[in-house]
Amino acid sequence: MLIVVTSSAQVMESFKILLLCVAAAIIYGILHDQVTAHLCVEYFTIGHPPIFPTTNPTLLAFGWGITATWWVGVLLGVPLLLASRAGRRPKLTARHLAKRVALLMACAGILAAGAGVVGFFAASSGELVLLGPLAGLMPADKHVLFLTDACAHTVSYAAGFILGIELCVSTWKKRGLMERAATPKPASPF
Repeated sequence: MLIVVTSSAQVMESFKILLLCVAAAIIYGILHDQVTAHLCVEYFTIGHPPIFPTTNPTLLAFGWGITATWWVGVLLGVPLLLASRAGRRPKLTARHLAKRVALLMACAGILAAGAGVVGFFAASSGELVLLGPLAGLMPADKHVLFLTDACAHTVSYAAGFILGIELCVSTWKKRGLMERAATPKPASPF
């Protein structure tokens, strides 16, 4: 039988890591949605279920920025807190991880912006088209901007997922390097 003894400080540090990830995801989501909601409010009013009874892009960006990202923060936070705290290796704190989480969000934002630009040009040239029921619901003059938003959002989630895995793996590896560096080397007989 395995008995785990955890101090309140260890629990608090794990909570801080989870909170860091959730807060970073929400802040990222709100900023991302401020851009995309102001670019094409119909992406949120027609392309999403009517959860928020407003067409104000700023309010929609806050509402969807929280609703669509808090769970992403949890999905990043739980594996990251395990990668940074589980086992006997030296433990990392939320402070150690803050810059790397911010870098992850910045990289996801840059990739999302790039995808939005590519989506805009692809939709403008007719290479990317809106099909299905949304095509009929969306005003024709909004198709290009809707697809621009869709590309940015899709790549944002994909980048967050891939970069999140990389962050967890590199965090685990960093702890291994810290462990090896802290292990005393046997004295040489010479």
